[in-house]
This record gives sequence, C-alpha cells and structure tokens, in this order.
Amino acid sequence: MKPHTSIFRLLGLTLALVGLTFSAVTSAAERGTSRQAKVMLDNAVHVLEQQGPKQAFAKFNDPQGGFIQNDLYIFAIDMDGVYQATGANPKLVGQSLAQTTDAAGKPIGREILTLADKIGYGIIEYEWLNRHTNDVEHKFSRIRKVGDYVLGVGFYLPNEEQ
Repeated sequence: MKPHTSIFRLLGLTLALVGLTFSAVTSAAERGTSRQAKVMLDNAVHVLEQQGPKQAFAKFNDPQGGFIQNDLYIFAIDMDGVYQATGANPKLVGQSLAQTTDAAGKPIGREILTLADKIGYGIIEYEWLNRHTNDVEHKFSRIRKVGDYVLGVGFYLPNEEQ
C-alpha cells in the first residue's frame, strides 16, 4: 500500500467519525435540557414582570416570540388552572389544565397548582407524549408562580442512545 493511500483512508475514517459525532450532537441539541428550560423560564418570568400578562402571553404563544425552542415551550396558567398561554398549542388557551392527568393517571394539573400555591416554584415529573418522537416519555416541568399566574416549561430526559 502506498503511503498516500493510507493517509487518505485515515482521513476518510476521521471524517466519518466526525460526521457521526456531529450527528449525535445535532440530535441531542433538538432535545431541550434542564438548564435550557431554567433559562427559558427565568426569561419568561422577566418578560411577564416587565411587560405584563397581555404582551407576555402573546410572546409565549408566538412561534417567533422566543419562547418555543425545539421541544421546549412556555405555558402559563392562572391559579384556577386555565391556560393563558402555551407554545405547544395556543388553541388550548382558555381550557383548563386543572383536571389533566398524565399517561399514568397522575393528576399533574392539580400537582402544579398545589406546588405553586404552597411553595411558589419547583419541578414536577410525569409521563407525557413527546410529540417529536410520538412516544410516551418521562418528562419534568419547572414551574414558578408569578403574581396570579404559574409559568412552566417542560423537558424530557436525554435519549438513552446518546
């Protein structure tokens, strides 16, 4: 084998490995992390406090408003559990989350409202349909009470294959 042939094979193998690594990183980037969810929630709290509910909720519902990123999105409910905003599906605005249960029957709407009322912030965990994968997966939502509203953002655990 000629020396330059070995170099080209090594270069080809290296490029293939870089491609596989980039592919795995790209897939991981499509799934929001706990840290990204926290940053998004902090930003949403700031917007709500500075701009008020009407403007904040419009931004949270707007795909170009900065509060929908990959599988992360802000949701806002009042203390009765009624959606005021949700980046997942703005058609839910006006509907109640209060009696919503997860895929295992856990009353997550009530849990969110209770946590918000008693402590004002926290994380709940539940089983939920991931619309990106179409599988029921373990999910967490960070929530924070801001005045008469509860803001939240959910995130899934990283894929096991990654």
